[in-house]
Amino acid sequence: MWLKPEEVLLKNALKLWVTQKSSCYFILQRRRGHGEGGGRLTGRLVGALDAVLDSNARVAPFRILLQVPGSQVYSPIACGELLSGSDVYWAIATGATLEEINQHWDWLEQNLLHTLSVFDNKDDIASFVKGKVKALIAEETSSRLAEQEEEPEKFREALVKFEARFNFPEAEKLVTYYSCCCWKGRVPRQGWLYLSINHLCFYSFFLGKELKLVVPWVDIQKLERTSNVFLTDTIRITTQNKERDFSMFLNLDEVFKIMEQLADVTLRRLLDNEVFDLDPDLQEPSQITKRDLEARAQNEFFRAFFRLPRQERLHAVVDCSLWTPFSRCHTVGRMFASDRYVCFASKEDGCCNVILPLREVVSIEKMEDTSLLPNPIIISIRSKMAFQFIELKDRESLVEGLLVRLKQVHANRPVHYDTSQDEDMQTSPVFHSTSMCSDHKFGDLEMVSSQNSEESDKEKSPRLHPEALISVFQQAGSQSPDSRMSREQIKISLWNDHFVEYGRTVCMFRTEKIRKLVAMGIPESLRGKLWLLFSDAVTDLASHPGYYGNLVEESMGKCCLVTEEIERDLHRSLPEHPAFQNETGIAALRRVLTAYAHRNPKIGYCQSMNILTSVLLLYAKEEEAFWLLVAVCERMLPDYFNHRVIGAQVDQSVFEELIKEHLPELAEHMNDLSALASISLSWFLTLFLSIMPLESAVSVVDCFFYDGIKAIFQLGLAVLEANAQGLCSSKDDGQALMVLSRFLDHVKNEDSPGPPIGSHHAFFADDQEPYPGTDIADLIRDSYEKFGDQSVEQIEHLRCKHRIRVLQGHEDTTKQNVLRVVIPEVSILPEDLEELYDLFKGQSLHVSHREHMMSCYWEQPRPMAPRHDPSRPYAEQYRIDARQFAHLFQLVSPWTCGAHTEILAERTFRLLDDNMDHLIEFKAFVSCLDVMYNGEMNEKIKLLYRLHIPPALTENDRDSQSPLKNPLLSTSRPLVFGKSNGDTTDYQKQLKQMIKDLAKEKDKTEKELPKMSQREFIQFCKTLYSMFHEDPEENDLYQAIATVTTLLLQIGEVGQRSSSSGSCSQECGEELRASALFPEQDSVFADASPGRTAQDSQTFPEEAEGDWTVSLEHILASLLTEQSLVNFFEKPLDIKSKLENAKINQYSLKTLEMSRQSQPELKLGNL
Repeated sequence: MWLKPEEVLLKNALKLWVTQKSSCYFILQRRRGHGEGGGRLTGRLVGALDAVLDSNARVAPFRILLQVPGSQVYSPIACGELLSGSDVYWAIATGATLEEINQHWDWLEQNLLHTLSVFDNKDDIASFVKGKVKALIAEETSSRLAEQEEEPEKFREALVKFEARFNFPEAEKLVTYYSCCCWKGRVPRQGWLYLSINHLCFYSFFLGKELKLVVPWVDIQKLERTSNVFLTDTIRITTQNKERDFSMFLNLDEVFKIMEQLADVTLRRLLDNEVFDLDPDLQEPSQITKRDLEARAQNEFFRAFFRLPRQERLHAVVDCSLWTPFSRCHTVGRMFASDRYVCFASKEDGCCNVILPLREVVSIEKMEDTSLLPNPIIISIRSKMAFQFIELKDRESLVEGLLVRLKQVHANRPVHYDTSQDEDMQTSPVFHSTSMCSDHKFGDLEMVSSQNSEESDKEKSPRLHPEALISVFQQAGSQSPDSRMSREQIKISLWNDHFVEYGRTVCMFRTEKIRKLVAMGIPESLRGKLWLLFSDAVTDLASHPGYYGNLVEESMGKCCLVTEEIERDLHRSLPEHPAFQNETGIAALRRVLTAYAHRNPKIGYCQSMNILTSVLLLYAKEEEAFWLLVAVCERMLPDYFNHRVIGAQVDQSVFEELIKEHLPELAEHMNDLSALASISLSWFLTLFLSIMPLESAVSVVDCFFYDGIKAIFQLGLAVLEANAQGLCSSKDDGQALMVLSRFLDHVKNEDSPGPPIGSHHAFFADDQEPYPGTDIADLIRDSYEKFGDQSVEQIEHLRCKHRIRVLQGHEDTTKQNVLRVVIPEVSILPEDLEELYDLFKGQSLHVSHREHMMSCYWEQPRPMAPRHDPSRPYAEQYRIDARQFAHLFQLVSPWTCGAHTEILAERTFRLLDDNMDHLIEFKAFVSCLDVMYNGEMNEKIKLLYRLHIPPALTENDRDSQSPLKNPLLSTSRPLVFGKSNGDTTDYQKQLKQMIKDLAKEKDKTEKELPKMSQREFIQFCKTLYSMFHEDPEENDLYQAIATVTTLLLQIGEVGQRSSSSGSCSQECGEELRASALFPEQDSVFADASPGRTAQDSQTFPEEAEGDWTVSLEHILASLLTEQSLVNFFEKPLDIKSKLENAKINQYSLKTLEMSRQSQPELKLGNL
């Protein structure tokens, strides 16, 4: 590998290099201890030095130096290593193998050596050589994308070593590498950590011992930072069987984040592909770099922090300061510019956040740069507000990008402005205040469609409910009307004052003050509108005019499984509220749920969505409730509402860790926190709506729409703390459930203007004993004060950490369920079945050919049946295709037939593929393998027989054409075999009697297999012949199969004579008999010559070929006549050795023959 020439001053240290070749200008050197001529002790010392010292070049075994005669300046063209002496050198190339370095040497001799003599100036020689090498590097770099890395030369060298050491295909992209130490117990092993798109690899060469560790990301069950006896901070990798710790002096934070990203992306891509959509930047595997993964992490944080759509892509993150009029100063923070948003977050958490949808932006302008206002820009929005940002680096390119995206947003979604200043402004916007705050509009967001189109939409969909249900079905409260109105008016007044100072649209300044107002409880008249603003559903609503109405029209009237589930749950949704005791509320709920299921088939409908949607309909109009549901399901609670509710389970696992951190005494008392997790699952799925009185739970929803999932975490901790004493004294899970249910059922809302509506899930609705109630406002205030320190970044980190555990937990459950079904039906030991399942799953995920491997890992799904489908039954979740099966067949099948193995694997796959979908499941694979290893002889022969008749053997089988020139094999001569004593035996009479006996003993209940034609019989014999190759009893088996083959040919001839008087080619019979008796002359089973035409290969008439047949009974009885064949099929076979070898070779993506070659010391799956 060529390196950029670099001048290096070398000190006289150890003699680490030996000169192999030299010329007047170039020197080829070998690292002492590598290859021939290196002393054993010297080699070990140098290898240890190479591993310990943190230098890329010091482990390169070969290099080439440029030597200019008469000068003390040399150029290490190949490596850049230190030479003895005080000379100065230039590093320009390296070689991991002797073959590679010789290629560089040959190129230099052929292309440069004869031209250097024409230079008079020695400096010109050095400049010329360095220029040529730089050109080679530039050409090589463009193909390997190394220029994307921070240090291209070092990365290129690491890439060569990675490919040479681990023998992965070129498509296995190396992402980054680090010098690190791997701990095995208390013993450290210094080496190199390589992180690729699919694997974590570690390499060490220490004191002459080489160590390789390969861990697929998909096998990692836990990834965490921990400490050991010697170091306070290490990275621990946990797989099913092992734990390994990695430590390094530098870059530990960076390494851990990259590991998290790679493990998260791979696991979600492979194991959670039901809902996971890969980022566009990561779709092309050859383009993935460390910077791409860092950008993905930043994108995910950005979307989670501001709760924006998953499709939103971050373009720039810039440090800046924003003018905040309420504090009359500039607030330091960062600007985030994405596809459709400009956002700001202060560096002080919670001080000030701003979300500016570009569809609300009117203009973006640069102001004059002054000492007081350096690099300022002004962003003006439609509600006549302006945001001033200063101290922006690279302001020109930032503004240019913003203007391009602003133009694109307005071109895609035209914005219509209302220039009137009359009373129409109170009614035309999407939001307007109630009569109590009529002086303060909720903003100038308008529907894009014109008034005429709005009227036409109403005509098309007159069924849509025009207002929030609570305004129609408002009940009188227990408090006096004056008291209720006064409390509401106080809250409304506080909110109106806040709107005046901080803004009233989605672009408002979001500060700690608004969080306190939300914790106090949002006024009912403003609740739905503020939910729309906090969740930014208002932007989706304004951007998609008529979208919901069209969905309703398309989805209503259709009947499917989803609509049936929705119908079952409609009357279970807040049945205690009058709004859902009549058809008006039920119909609106039906429309919203059905429309969303039509919009997002991946989610469709899940239980608990009905309860959430019911509450949304109470406080928002029907269309607004739909977009609120979209925001919750797709942005605020990602992966909650799907087949496996992965998101909710991940958050339950995070919640358990938060309990251990904040409530250690409770966690210590309750040894198994999974009991609490099962109780709290409904808290997260329904946002406490199903287990609290409605008037209290809506205050929780207020906090959720403002703070996201953080509000549910902290409120859950506050509930557990309030009941810690009762939980610690509980004797079992049932008593703990009663304690929490009783507490939550008595959470009241003293400020609610409506009557109390109890939870229909309450356990103690008819308590005789009085129970002290808790006010929801106090509970929320405690949650913020005691547990509100969790940041979005911390929660996202915990989610990433626990998602690995949850997904692997699902995989373990799937594995145990599959094994439970398969174990009773096969004779393979359970521990061997587990290893077979892991190999089968590995083939399903790690495809054995390059294009399939990359499509499974990184490329977009192709239009074919998925190999891994979590929504299918357990036994059918993992399936493999023909190519994967062929690779696995070669690894674990005892029937290996050399070059014929791949053909036999293809036929086996066709036999097992009953439904013709080109995929087979684990159960079918293991059942076939069980016959091969543990079946009786008749079962094995039956399987072989079925592999050589349709559907396993097809007309287009690439090895099914007989090389014989004539259609039939003739055995018209008497069957006479030479005996050792010279006697002869005529088998004609015995054959006829054998056929009669077999007919009598045939099992009538078993479906008769079709008879085998001559063409199929030839393939059957060829397979047997191939199976006996390299067997210890090879000669006896060949002689036996020759006898049996001739015997069966005679049987087929007898059957043919009884049905036809036609004669057969005597020449063909002689040819077959000769090959059977003398297997070394393999004329029968040899492949057809390359020059044979297509017509020659199809010269056998179908009608003639159909006359010659033999049955399974004929073949089995004939084989039983030879003891050596019986011994071969009945000898015990050891699957364990095959499995051990398969674990080593499963990552070899070479041809099937190459995968059988011996491997270096490679420890796989030991982590």
